[in-house]
Amino acid sequence: MIPRLVSAKDSHKQQIGALGRRLSALGFQGDVETDDGARTVASTDNSIYQLKPAAILYPRGADDLKRIATAISEPAFSDLAITPRGGGTGTNGQSLTSGIVIDCSRHMNRILEIDPVRKIARVEAGVVKDQLNKALKPYGLFFAPELSTSNRATIGGMISTDACGQGSCLYGKTSNHILGLHLVLCDGTNWWSRPLGEAELEQIKARKDRIGEIHRVVDAIARDKSELIAATFPKLNRYMTGYDLAHIRREDGRFDLNAVLCGSEGTLAMIAEAELNVLPIPAQSALINIRYGDFNTALEDARRLVALKVASVETVDEKVLGLAKGDIVWSGIARFFPEDASGVANGINIVEVLADDRDELARKLADVTAALDNSSTPRHKGYTIARERAEIEAIWSMRKRAVGLLGNVEGPVRPVPFVEDTAVPPEHLAAYIREFRALLDAAELDYGMFGHVDAGVLHVRPALDLTRADHQPLVRKISDGVVALTRKYGGVLWGEHGKGVRSEYVPEFFGDLYPSLQDVKRTFDPEDRLNPGKIASGASRPLLKIDDVSLRGDFDRVIGNDIRAAFDNAAHCNGNGACFDFDATSPMCPSFKATGDRRYSPKGRAALMREWLRLLAERQVDPKREAQVLRRANPFGNLLRRMLNSLNPANRNDFSHEVRAAMDTCLACKACAGQCPVKVSVPAFRSKFLELYYGRYLRPLKDPIVAAIETTLPVMARFKSGYNLLTLSSVGQALTRLAGLTVLPAMPAISLEREAARLGVRIATPERLAKLSTNERGQAVVIIADVFSTHFDPAVVIAALKLALKMGFKPWLAASQGNGKALHVHGYLGRFEKAAAKSRDYLDRISELGITLVGIDPSMTLTYRSEYAALPFARLQASVLLLQEWLAANLERLPQPQASQQERFTLLAHCTERTNAPAALKQWSTVFEILGIKLDMADVGCCGMAGTFGHEVRNRAISEKLYAMSWQDRIAENGNQTVVMATGFSCRSQVAKIDRQTIPHPVEVLERLIA
Repeated sequence: MIPRLVSAKDSHKQQIGALGRRLSALGFQGDVETDDGARTVASTDNSIYQLKPAAILYPRGADDLKRIATAISEPAFSDLAITPRGGGTGTNGQSLTSGIVIDCSRHMNRILEIDPVRKIARVEAGVVKDQLNKALKPYGLFFAPELSTSNRATIGGMISTDACGQGSCLYGKTSNHILGLHLVLCDGTNWWSRPLGEAELEQIKARKDRIGEIHRVVDAIARDKSELIAATFPKLNRYMTGYDLAHIRREDGRFDLNAVLCGSEGTLAMIAEAELNVLPIPAQSALINIRYGDFNTALEDARRLVALKVASVETVDEKVLGLAKGDIVWSGIARFFPEDASGVANGINIVEVLADDRDELARKLADVTAALDNSSTPRHKGYTIARERAEIEAIWSMRKRAVGLLGNVEGPVRPVPFVEDTAVPPEHLAAYIREFRALLDAAELDYGMFGHVDAGVLHVRPALDLTRADHQPLVRKISDGVVALTRKYGGVLWGEHGKGVRSEYVPEFFGDLYPSLQDVKRTFDPEDRLNPGKIASGASRPLLKIDDVSLRGDFDRVIGNDIRAAFDNAAHCNGNGACFDFDATSPMCPSFKATGDRRYSPKGRAALMREWLRLLAERQVDPKREAQVLRRANPFGNLLRRMLNSLNPANRNDFSHEVRAAMDTCLACKACAGQCPVKVSVPAFRSKFLELYYGRYLRPLKDPIVAAIETTLPVMARFKSGYNLLTLSSVGQALTRLAGLTVLPAMPAISLEREAARLGVRIATPERLAKLSTNERGQAVVIIADVFSTHFDPAVVIAALKLALKMGFKPWLAASQGNGKALHVHGYLGRFEKAAAKSRDYLDRISELGITLVGIDPSMTLTYRSEYAALPFARLQASVLLLQEWLAANLERLPQPQASQQERFTLLAHCTERTNAPAALKQWSTVFEILGIKLDMADVGCCGMAGTFGHEVRNRAISEKLYAMSWQDRIAENGNQTVVMATGFSCRSQVAKIDRQTIPHPVEVLERLIA
C-alpha cells in the first residue's frame, strides 16, 4: 500500500515562520506560502535546474515590497536571500533560489494608466505582456518587444531579463521602451528611476543616502571606464543583458540608470511598477513563408532577405517544423507550408513585412517576391504569403510554440536549454552555426534550432537525458565549447534569455571590467541579499556554476525511466509555462485562470506529481505494482484500512494531501492534453494518482455517487416523476448537498426511447446489423447517445435521428453500454477498464460490419480517442465520429434550408473538442456554410461545468467564476436575431443553471432549418 510521504525537513522552517509573523506585524497584505506543494512548484522554471525555495511571498503592491525589505533587513533574517520571480519561464534558472521568492504575478497585475496621447502605459510588475497589449489595442497601440512567452511573461520579468525576440531589429529590446521604473531597494528605499539631465543628475549625486551613492558610483564607472566599456560590450543588436554600462548615456546625453537595471535579473532591486513607451500598431502586415531543402541554406538566405529591409526574419529547422505538424496549431496553417512535388521542407524563413497602407505593403511584398523569383538559381523550394491578421497570428503562434514543441518527443532524451540564446554578428551566423552543429554532431547529439536570424540569434537545444551519468558532463563540455565559439565570432553566450546560472562566464567575458560590475552590485545591494550568485558576486557569495546547481535530472534519476514513462509526460514537463496563459478565452488552464495559483496548473500539477513519484521511489514503492495489488485487495478489509488512515493524526502532514488538493481543482477538460506543447495530460496522470491515493484514504461521498451515475440514471429514469420530485424538493436538495453535490438536473417529460420508436429507429445490436444487406449497411448510421444526453437532454439525440432520416440515412440507436468517463475522471481505473472493454467489444463488432458510428456529446465521444487509446489491453479499433465530422463527410446529402435565414448563429464549442479536435470545429462552419449560413465560432474559454466538476459543491465558486470570465457575455447575446448554440451537454447545463436559459445544440438548429 502507498505509504505516508513526508518531504525532507527544511532548516529554515522556524525562521520562515518568524518572518511570516514579522511581515504580518508590519502590515503585509499579500500571501505567504510555506507548504511543500507551493515550494515544489516554484523550484523549477524552463531550465534544467531545480532549487526549492524556503517560501514564496505574493505582495499586493509597492508597500508590501517595502515591508519585505524592512523585515529581511533585521538581524534575525540576515542570512535570507530574496529573489523576484515573474512568469517563471526563465531558461537559465534566473529566478530559482533556496531563499525567498517574491512573486508579483498573483496580485500586482494591474494596468494603472494608459495615456494614448503621450503613448505611455504605467503598469505593475506582474502584468502580462499580452494582457497589456489587449488593453492597448482599442487605442491602436502596442508594447513592442515580442516574446514567444508573451501570453504569460510579466512586464517585471521582461525588464529583469531585458527581454526581446522576433522583430528586435526594428523595435529593439525591453530596455529601449522603459521610461521609468519604480524600485524598492533591499533596505526599503523607494525610488522612481527615470532618465536625468546633467543638472538633475548632479542634484541626486549630492544626496547622502543610498540613491545618491548609486548614482555617483554608476556615473563614475561610465565616465572613467568609457574606453574599456566600449571595447568590452559587443556591437550587436542584442548587445548585452544586464548591467549595461555601454548605454548609461542615452543618445540625447541624459543619464539613464535603467540601462543597468534592465536585465539585472533581480540582483539590484525589486521592481514594483514600470512606465513604458508604447507604439502605434502597424496598419498593414504580411508574412512570406519560404521553404528550403536545407536549413543552412535558410540561414544563409536570411541575410539577403534582411537587406531588403523587411521587419523581421525568423528561421525554423526541420525538427521544430516536424513537431509543429503534430501540434494543435498546424491545422490552421498547414496550407502555408505545403509538401509539394519538390519534397518536404527542411527549414523555413518567415519574413515579416509591415507598412502604413495597402499600397505600400503591396510594393514591399513585390520587392521581396521579385528577389525570390528572379534568381537564376533559386535557393528556396517555394513560398506562400499570409495577409489576413488571423493567418498571421496563427503562423506566429506556431513560431512562439517552438520552445515548447522541442520538448514533445518520445523517450527520456529530449532537447533542453542551456546554450539556446547565443548571439553573433548576423553576417557570421551561418558559419557559426556550422561549427555549432559540428560540436553537437561530434558528441552524437540530436538537436532542434530556430531563431531570430536577422539579429544573429539562434536558439539551439541539444537533446540530453540529464538523469544519465554520461549526459550530465556534456552540459559543461558543450557550454565551454559554445562560449569559445561565440568569442571566436564576436558574439555572446547570453543574447536573449539572461545569465542566471551561467553567470560563471561573466568574469571571463568582462575581464578587467568585471570589478566594476561588482561595484555596481555592492552599491545597490551591500549585503548581497538580492538573487545572489547571479551576474556579479557580492561581498560573500560566489557566482553560481552550471554544474554546482542541482539539476532536475538529479531528482528524476531517483524515479526511474519506467515510472516516468508510466505517468503520462508528468515528469517531462519542461516548464515552458504555456498553461499560464492569462487570456480568459484560451481553454488552458481554467483552474489556474480562476485561482491564479500555479499549483493548479498543468505545470504545477506535473511538478507535484514528479515530487510524489520521487518520494515513493525513495521508499522503494512501485506505484504501478501497487495499483495492481489494490485492484485485487479485499474491498471490505481495504475500507477498514482507509478509515484508520484517514483518522490517524500522523497522516495529516502526508505530502499526498497537497498533491490531491491540486488535483481536486482539475476540471479534466483535457485542454492541456491538446494545447500543451509537450502534451502533459493532467487528467491521465490525475486518475492514476487518485486511484492510489484513495487506496489509502477514504473517498468523499460524492465520488461513488458520480462513479455509478451511468448505472443508476437508467434505473432512476423508470421512476422519473419520483426522481424529479425528490431532486426539486428542499429535502432532496439538502441531501444532495450533504453528499457534496449541487442540485442535479431534472429529467424532461420527453422520452428518447418512445420518440425513437415513433421514428422507426431501433436499438442497434451486432446481430441485427449483421442481417442487413451491403447496401443497407452503407445507409445505416449508429448514433451513440451517452447517458446524460439520453436522460437529461434527449431532444438533441432525437434531432440527430431526425436529421439522419432527412439526409436519407437509416439511423439506429446504440445500446446503452456505459462510456466509463466518470469512472476514469475519479480514479476508478479498474472499473473503467472493465466498462471500456465491454463498450469496445460492442463498438468494434458494429464497426467491422462497415457501419458508421457517431457520438452525440464531444467530451464523451473523444473519450474513445484518448482514454480508450491508453487502455493496457486491446484498444478500440472502431472510429467513433463527432457529429460534425459525420455531417462534413456527407455534405451532399444535406437538404437545403426551408427559407432564407435572418438569424445570426454563434457556436460555443466544448473545451475538449476545441483543444483535442481543432480541425473538427471548422467542420461545423463548413456544414452551416453549405446551408448558406455564416457561423460565428465564439472565442471563449471554459464554461466551468466540465462534466460533473461544476456539480460538486467544493468547486462551485471556481465553476461560476470561469463562466463569468468569458461565457456570460456571449450568452447575453442570445435572443432576438442571434441564436447561441453549444455542443457540450455540460456547457448547456451550466447555462441553464446560471442564466436560466435553454440554448440548443447545433444539430437541433440544423434539423429545424432544413426541409
